[in-house]
Amino acid sequence: MQAIYIPHLLNAVDRTRSLQFETTFDELATLTPVRAEVSVRHGTTFLEVQGTASTIVTLTCDRCLQQYNHRVAVDAHEIILLDEAAATARDLPVEQEVNPEDLVESISPSGHFEPDTWIYEQICLQLPQRQICNASCQGLKVEEESVSSQPVVDARWSAMEVLKQQLTGDEYQAN
Repeated sequence: MQAIYIPHLLNAVDRTRSLQFETTFDELATLTPVRAEVSVRHGTTFLEVQGTASTIVTLTCDRCLQQYNHRVAVDAHEIILLDEAAATARDLPVEQEVNPEDLVESISPSGHFEPDTWIYEQICLQLPQRQICNASCQGLKVEEESVSSQPVVDARWSAMEVLKQQLTGDEYQAN
């Protein structure tokens, strides 16, 4: 999908561009393509982005490790500030102190807005943190082995076990 060049929005009708598209994301396993509608309005000092999307994603249950399908529906609205300093923000160090009032999404007014990336981020925000296939999921079923009087010894340690038997036998003979 082609990114929207932000200065071109100033010449659009109502300074708005609306898109409808279907796409897939390599980073997101979906059963169906993502169907999305995005509207981007240039508000002089900000972009107003509204969008809806729907898809079915394939998730792995945290309890039983089985895959299951989960329907995701997005209805998002976001204000993104247009800030010339946003173009140089990528050169900042990985860790730094940030003031709470600086925790605002911003983009360069002469840059590009990528609707498909925005939709991908919104879908990821809608994914459940605890991925459980259903409420009655019991988790992994562990089969218990029959209890024997002999402890189970890993075959790789068999030589060590023989040496241990020899050493304990020698101690008794020495006494």
